[in-house]
Amino acid sequence: MALSPKSKTVVQAASLVVVMGSLAWASVPFYDWFCRVTGFGGTTGVSTVAPDQVLDQTIIVRFDASKDRDMPWEFKPVERQMEIRIGETGLAFYEAYNPTDRVVAGTASYNVTPYEAGGFFSKIQCFCFEQQVLQPGERVLMPVTFYVDPEIVTDRDGQYVKQITLSYTFYETELPAEQAALDVAAPGADTTLN
Repeated sequence: MALSPKSKTVVQAASLVVVMGSLAWASVPFYDWFCRVTGFGGTTGVSTVAPDQVLDQTIIVRFDASKDRDMPWEFKPVERQMEIRIGETGLAFYEAYNPTDRVVAGTASYNVTPYEAGGFFSKIQCFCFEQQVLQPGERVLMPVTFYVDPEIVTDRDGQYVKQITLSYTFYETELPAEQAALDVAAPGADTTLN
């Protein structure tokens, strides 16, 4: 049975919608993977160990902190910048403070600038790898361990980078289920049902 021209057009249009929807759905994980692999858009790498090679050449790493307008925490770097040798492991701290009378959870997004440095800046450990939960009035120091890959000095664009800025932005997120249950069961919590 042959399809009429109208039916054929409808089938083709529906097929096009399905294909475009599938491509849109796959584009987000593909873009995330692409950024992590290439450092595109200032996305940093993640490593378990620092490189074996440490150069005599140094680079300045600056630290920046911001927060979403709805995030009630205070958040700032402890040091504004440090000078480290390329390939050397650096350790920096950020400070977060919850001035509210409630438990607040947060997650940090991050990037580096200039974007050319993204593929050469790697974190070994970072508070940004997992959700942070601060109790009312709690102040914490959160570490980030990192290095700048020695390959930056031979890269066509990276060799001109003399300063890298590591930026974090904190966003309030839902409390983990365990913490939310503790908050409900806490003394003084309103457990009446309406």
